[in-house]
Amino acid sequence: MAIDPIQLTRQLVDIESTTYFEGACGLFLHEYLQGLGYEVERQPVEQPGVNGATGERFNLYAKMPGTQPKITLSTHFDTVPPYFPSSEDDTYVYGRGSCDAKGILASQVAGAEKLHKGGVPVGLLYVVGEERDSAGAKVANRDGKGSRFLINGEPTSNRLALATKGALRVELRASGKMAHSAYPELGESAIDKLVDVLHELSRTQLPVDPEIGESTLNVGLVSGGRAPNVIPDAAEAHVLIRTVGNSQEVKDTINRVVGNRCDVKFALDLSAVRMKRLPGFETMIAKYATDISSLTNWGEPLLLGPGTIHVAHTPDEKVLKSELLEAVDKYAELANELAKQL
Repeated sequence: MAIDPIQLTRQLVDIESTTYFEGACGLFLHEYLQGLGYEVERQPVEQPGVNGATGERFNLYAKMPGTQPKITLSTHFDTVPPYFPSSEDDTYVYGRGSCDAKGILASQVAGAEKLHKGGVPVGLLYVVGEERDSAGAKVANRDGKGSRFLINGEPTSNRLALATKGALRVELRASGKMAHSAYPELGESAIDKLVDVLHELSRTQLPVDPEIGESTLNVGLVSGGRAPNVIPDAAEAHVLIRTVGNSQEVKDTINRVVGNRCDVKFALDLSAVRMKRLPGFETMIAKYATDISSLTNWGEPLLLGPGTIHVAHTPDEKVLKSELLEAVDKYAELANELAKQL
C-alpha cells in the first residue's frame, strides 16, 4: 500500500486543528493531495474569530485530472478541544482526532488510491467546522460537483449507518432584576427562572422513533449572576437535543415549556437522516449528528468509518490500527458497489 493510513493519521493528528484553527491542517492536506497527483480546490469558509482564532479556514475538494467523479468520500478535519498530539502502541493510534475524524480521512485517501487504480474515480471532500456549526459543509453544499453518492466518514466501527440523529442547539436567556440578597423581594432572580425551566425541560417527554430511538437532552453550558450577595439579573444555558425526526415538534414543545420565562434561540438545527442498507455490510444506528444533512447537493448519503464514537471527544481518544486498515478496503468495497448503480 503506497499510502500508509496509520502514518497519515499520526501526521494529521500532530497538526492542531480545533474548530476555527484549521488552517495549518488544511495547508498540509492541500500539499499532500497535490503530491499524490490530485487537482485540489480550496473553498474559503468564514473565520468568525471565536476564541481569538485568526487566519484562513477552507474546505478542500480534490479529484484526479480528467475525471468527473460521481462518488465522493468526505469527512471533516476540525476537532474538538483540547488538542493533544499522537502516539501509538501495537494496537492503537492515540491523539485528538485519531478517530474523529483524521483516521477516517487517512483511510479514505488510501481507499481512493485503490479505487483509482481499479478504474473507479472518486472525489475527496474535506471540510471544516463540523464540530461546531457545519459551516464548511454549508459552503461546500453550494456546488455538489455533480456527485451522485456521498460516503461520509464518522466513527461507526466500520459498520454502515442506517440512520443518524439530528442536533438542535437551544440557547436560553433569562432576565431579572438586581437587588441586595438580604432583600430578595426587591429583585427578581434570573437564575431561579432558568433553573425552573431547565428542571421542567429535563422531565419533558420528547419524540421517540422505533428505529432511531429516543430524543435526548443535554444541558451543556450554564452561566449567570454577579456575586453571591446579589440577586442575579441575567442567566443563560446552552442545551443540545439529539432529535429523531422533524425538529419542529421539539421546538414547539420547548416554546410551550419555556413560555415567557426565557428568551429562546435555536442556534443550530441539523436534521435526522435515514440511509439505505447494502448487502454484505454490518449496520448500526448513529446516535449523533453529522454533516450529511448539510451536504444534500452531494448525492445520496452513506455513513461509515473506523473508530468508536465512545472515545471521541474524550481524553482517551484512540482508534484501532486494524480498523484503519480494514476501512481502506471497506471504502473501496462500498464505492465499487455504488459504481454499479451509476
